[in-house]
Amino acid sequence: MEWWNLEIDKIKEQVKNTYPLEKGLSKVEAKKKLIEYGENTLGTGQKEKSLCMRFLAQFNDFMILLLIGAAIVSFLVSYLNGQTDFVDSFIMIAIVVLNAILGLVQESKAKKALEALEKMSAPKAFVLREGQVIEIPTEEVVVGDILVLQTGGYICADGRVIKNNGMKTEESAITGESLEVEKDIKVLPKTTALGDRKNMVLAGSFVLGGNGHILVTATGRQTEIGRIADLLDAQEDKETPLQQRLDKTGKTLGIGALAVCIVIFIMGILRHEPPFTMFMTAVSLAVAAIPEGLPAIVTIVLAIGMQRMSKKNTIIRRLPAVETLGSAEIICSDKTGTLTQNRMEVVKISGHRDKEESEKTRLILTLFALCNNCRRDGDDWIGEPTEKALAEVALKGGVFREEVEKEMPRVGEIPFSSERKMMTTLHNLGDGRWMSVTKGAPDVLFHQCSQCLEGYDTVSFQGEKQSSATMINGKMAASALRVIGIAYRYWSYKPNLSHVKEIESDMVFAGMAGMKDPIRREVPMAVSQCKKAGIRPVMITGDHILTAKAIAQELRIFEQGDLCITGQELEKMSQKELEKSVETCTVFARVAPEHKVRIVKAFQNNGYVVAMTGDGVNDAPALKSADIGCAMGKSGTEVAKGAADMILTDDNFATIVEAVKEGRGVYQNIRKAVHFLLSSNIGEIITIFVAMCFGWASPLLPIQLLWVNLVTDSLPAVALGMEPVEEDCMEEPPRKQESSLFSGGLGVEIMLEGIMIGFLALLALAIGHVYLEPMVPNSTPYSIGRTMSFAVLSLSQLVHAFNVASQHSLCHRSVGTNPWLIAAFFIGIVLQVGVITIEPLATVFGVTALNRIQWMVVVVLAVLPLPIVEMEKKLREKREKPL
Repeated sequence: MEWWNLEIDKIKEQVKNTYPLEKGLSKVEAKKKLIEYGENTLGTGQKEKSLCMRFLAQFNDFMILLLIGAAIVSFLVSYLNGQTDFVDSFIMIAIVVLNAILGLVQESKAKKALEALEKMSAPKAFVLREGQVIEIPTEEVVVGDILVLQTGGYICADGRVIKNNGMKTEESAITGESLEVEKDIKVLPKTTALGDRKNMVLAGSFVLGGNGHILVTATGRQTEIGRIADLLDAQEDKETPLQQRLDKTGKTLGIGALAVCIVIFIMGILRHEPPFTMFMTAVSLAVAAIPEGLPAIVTIVLAIGMQRMSKKNTIIRRLPAVETLGSAEIICSDKTGTLTQNRMEVVKISGHRDKEESEKTRLILTLFALCNNCRRDGDDWIGEPTEKALAEVALKGGVFREEVEKEMPRVGEIPFSSERKMMTTLHNLGDGRWMSVTKGAPDVLFHQCSQCLEGYDTVSFQGEKQSSATMINGKMAASALRVIGIAYRYWSYKPNLSHVKEIESDMVFAGMAGMKDPIRREVPMAVSQCKKAGIRPVMITGDHILTAKAIAQELRIFEQGDLCITGQELEKMSQKELEKSVETCTVFARVAPEHKVRIVKAFQNNGYVVAMTGDGVNDAPALKSADIGCAMGKSGTEVAKGAADMILTDDNFATIVEAVKEGRGVYQNIRKAVHFLLSSNIGEIITIFVAMCFGWASPLLPIQLLWVNLVTDSLPAVALGMEPVEEDCMEEPPRKQESSLFSGGLGVEIMLEGIMIGFLALLALAIGHVYLEPMVPNSTPYSIGRTMSFAVLSLSQLVHAFNVASQHSLCHRSVGTNPWLIAAFFIGIVLQVGVITIEPLATVFGVTALNRIQWMVVVVLAVLPLPIVEMEKKLREKREKPL
């Protein structure tokens, strides 16, 4: 219902209020309406899943189910093989359970948005009932009630203004409007945007000044804030780009590994190998081929990224959000409080000729200080944003409000009203004279002034003088400044304040002040860095389009050729039309909460990964629907924080750039872990597969395969997740959402490096079996060759971890860059050498002791991946180097 477009009598009819407005509802009628409309709350009534069901839901993933199956098979292999080594099975089950617990903990923290919305209700409200103002719980306010609002009061329902005495409200949390909103009772057009409905008040906002009576038109879920709650309910949690890629990768790896193992089993049967032995080998290879450590490693890498971000003023509420921001292509940012400081600041003081003469400027500042109701509380000012800005600029100019008021004490005031658009104070000058000071909208003030200042004299304010002042006002307004004019008049007697028209006429125009919500100092650099990194910042605000565009131009978010779209224009667009427009639009102004959600979805439908920043209640639905929502920690409402994936504790847009960099680093490290795990596992498959093709004995026993998998899939892979962020990561464009983990040639690298590791292990088998075994009397066939192959396969993977640590040559990085990788390398060597040299372990693993020559061959072959890959990197850098 367009309440702002109806006459009061029509609204009374619609809300079924038959009582006089000056009397309010009867108590009996109020009770009936409370039953009819329900309590004035935002409760959802949704039934929450039990803890057990939420825990079991964590296992609904192909990779997780595959790991559980692998753990069972690994257990059976060990048991049927007569072994008691169930370590691999226990590790896989522990990984699965750990992931489920972490997911449950994160999920339990992620559903607080609607709870925060409910907490925004004030405990009491003042309403008119049966001719008396009474105090009632906000839950009992009903449609048709008459709310009585005072300065500082919380507004608990939507309603139409029916009585207004200079009332101003703060609605930025709902509409995004940074300025206080002056209320009036005039009927407005149907097409009036939410932020311009000056004859309405909104639940969740506050009264900054004045007072008034409100006819309640909506309560609870029917209010604007209730519609935001509905939008939050409608936004489904979706998988992040990382989760989608890992899920796809897990399925591909699992199916591929099983297919290869089935082929190897069939090949063994065709070669008349014992079926049970081939089954055990194939199953062991399947377990080894599946990177069961990947989910845990991803969790660890994300947790490390989360810790790093916490040191840079970023709190992560959901682990996958760490990486998601790194893939962001669009950052949709709210203006008020995010790009700007959410306060008014005077940036220009102007006389009618724009001459900033010191004496004239001081007079203007003195007048602004006198016609002002804000007061100081320590170092802070308490009052309306506009008056605070005027008092602050006066203080900076050496005008102390307390001192000038002592010299010229106030004896009366004519409050501001939206009809007059002016406010006047009367001061006693102490010499038998009085002075009235009036501030207000310049275009109104001009017509009430007959003179203006000219140097130290006053001259006629007609013709050229007024035209000049009008032109200056226009220029300041076009620069998105809010302009306030100031004028005065001397009196030889104390005027009667009830004669408003007389007092506010025949005045001397002194000058104007232009103010705006200043941008944060660090934001321009952050915007520049975003663009350098291939990320497009987009402003979405409830502010007026001129203000939004001016700020966007100053920040270089808006550039020549870009589009600006208002909420009214957006309302007329279909979703397809909007999806086309967002490709060139960088500023959306005067938008409602549902518009923000449409904009985010339009970008997402075009294939972009979208980050959304915001601090108000009106931002919450878009924060939740975006791929990653970033709420402001200081100025942000609890609703926005509850709907977001991450919180910026310093409310600093520049922090997002650091978070993007860290997010990209996290994704790089996950790719490194995948790179290492898969190239190693492919090496194991190649070793078995090629040996089968050539009719050789199996290079590795089932238990040896599982051991190599345990040694190489744990510490080195985790250590790779702790690699520092590559310095040039912000010089690359964001990766596309549809791109896989293997994009950019990584899949080919993994395959070639896996073949290299496999052939080095086969070469060790061949050298040991053909050349070195005959040198050892009474040696068992393949015992030395298999042991050497076992050692090379494991140690070469440990060496290969250093290749994977950076896409650049090792010559370009310090040896101690990642001490965790060095520690993992030496621990792996100790474990592998121990298995071969300690006799009880050697017996269990079916290996034999190696002599000095055999160890030398193992070391040479195990180290070879380092120079081979270094040569490949050098050649790649040479190819990519610009001519």
